[in-house]
Amino acid sequence: MEIHNGTTQNNQPVSPSPSYRRHIQLLSLTIPALAMPDDVTTKSMENGNVDPSASSSDSDALTPQSLVKEEHVQAALAADKGTAASLTAWKVVDFTKPGDNYACVVSSVEVRYDLDGKSFEVVYVVKLNPCRTFESMKEFTYMAFQKEAKFYTDLIPEMNTILRSIGLKELKFPRCFYTFLEADKEVIFLEDLRPQGFKMTDRRQGLDEAHVILALRELARVHAASLLVEAQLPNKDIIARFPFIKKSWSYFIRKSEVFLSVFETQLKYSIDLLTKVGGYERAIRWIEDILPKIPDIIEEQVNDAKLKLVCHGDCWSNNMLFRYNEDDRPVEVMLLDVQLNNYSSPAIDLNYMLYTSTIGEVRQPNLQDFLSTYYSTFCSVLEAGNVDRPFTQAEFLQEFRDKNLYGVIYAMVLLPFMIVEPEDVIDLSTGTDEDINVMMEESQAKANELLDKNPLLRPRFLNVFDDMMESGVIP
Repeated sequence: MEIHNGTTQNNQPVSPSPSYRRHIQLLSLTIPALAMPDDVTTKSMENGNVDPSASSSDSDALTPQSLVKEEHVQAALAADKGTAASLTAWKVVDFTKPGDNYACVVSSVEVRYDLDGKSFEVVYVVKLNPCRTFESMKEFTYMAFQKEAKFYTDLIPEMNTILRSIGLKELKFPRCFYTFLEADKEVIFLEDLRPQGFKMTDRRQGLDEAHVILALRELARVHAASLLVEAQLPNKDIIARFPFIKKSWSYFIRKSEVFLSVFETQLKYSIDLLTKVGGYERAIRWIEDILPKIPDIIEEQVNDAKLKLVCHGDCWSNNMLFRYNEDDRPVEVMLLDVQLNNYSSPAIDLNYMLYTSTIGEVRQPNLQDFLSTYYSTFCSVLEAGNVDRPFTQAEFLQEFRDKNLYGVIYAMVLLPFMIVEPEDVIDLSTGTDEDINVMMEESQAKANELLDKNPLLRPRFLNVFDDMMESGVIP
């Protein structure tokens, strides 16, 4: 069975405007904005034989789902259930919607197995190389899978060991059962959290106060746990122990013209939006001033910090799952998608999250409480591990303000595409590097169209600029 997004089930094509298609394609290449609609390919294996009717032929183009091999499934099953578990059947089943996934493709593998004379079923979430044809993106994709896999297999176990030793709960991440990191064929098998009641929020609406509090507490525990690990290293050099945390967004913005072009395009797009709305001349002048300096600004924001620790790097609402009680209130969070983990200021993660994943009505009246919640949780973990606080609360608040610039830049880059409707996500599986210039030339035509079409964008986007002008970040 193979169903391709971008057509209706009776194979009638979906035809958005050319300018809209090119704009979405451009942003989907490099940032958490829009997903490539995934081919839905189901593969079944019964008694060790793959059903030919359910599999792509060798002549077919490589798809993300075709990267899942029987040996991968067997290895994940053995890591999860033990070597005595005998694999009897498996199939790849997609479950995510366009717009949910970004640097990779997320799917699932449904598994049947025998153990101790009984039959069982289990489902794994799998992260797959997106198999895109953009040569310029290969290094980024390779790095992203290396960073995420090693975060799960190397860093999280050490952080959890220390947390358990001081009587604290393990970090809220899904368990990782298997990683395969051959270039262009990467696969990561993770725990499926859906049976426990975890689910994704609506990325278009933003997080409310209860969701933000849960997320900030867990983010604080991750940050603090990394300092506990660092404190136990003989040379206190966590980058030497975990070198994969060193590279961040600034590396690729500095190195890749494609990445830089995306940031520049989105800042120009912001100017178009603000011009159309009117009354934001001060913000427009400010954007025009920082536009030529984006690589320097991002690098300075990431590297110039009073305190550095392990950051999530891409901490926004779609990279979290929540579990709810009978009153539909969130009671637990799981953090996901650490492909952009890095070594920087905790205020980088905080600004990124708060200015991309909350609306002004939630963020503005609660900001001090949000930051106090984070700080108290952060300090409580350090105190349990007998590690001194690295800064006072006043110093922490100043660090947050110093990194506001990072928050507003990423809000400009990401917000319009975090709010995009699923039906507007366009297939970019066939694009190549040669398409970049055409996309760049026509991407600006999308600005007015998106502002008029999506009523969620205007208030959420403008509130960020209101905040920054009030605080003085925008002079």
